Amino acid sequence: MRINGYRCMWVMTMFDLPTDTKRARRNYAIFRKMLLQDGFMQLQYSVYARPCPSEENADVHARRVAQSVPPDGEVRILKFTDKQFERMEIFCGKLRKSVEEPGDQLELF
Repeated sequence: MRINGYRCMWVMTMFDLPTDTKRARRNYAIFRKMLLQDGFMQLQYSVYARPCPSEENADVHARRVAQSVPPDGEVRILKFTDKQFERMEIFCGKLRKSVEEPGDQLELF
């Protein structure tokens, strides 16, 4: 996918956060809400991704995630190209599904 002539990059966030206490559940909910508000879409439980129009923009969103990491648990951030994302294979049982289409990008200029 190209956005304004540029090759799209993806930022994927994978996390394992505790939910054993009320405070931990609250931290989990705040972190997940931040991801959704920042344009991430849920691919699987605790796996979120978002397309970005450039590598520089992907770095901005990766830093935003890193600054929002709760005090406990583990968060991983992976950046990759649109071409690499297209090569993902998805299996549900024995059936193969197609890769999700990225959401519409909102650009403000």
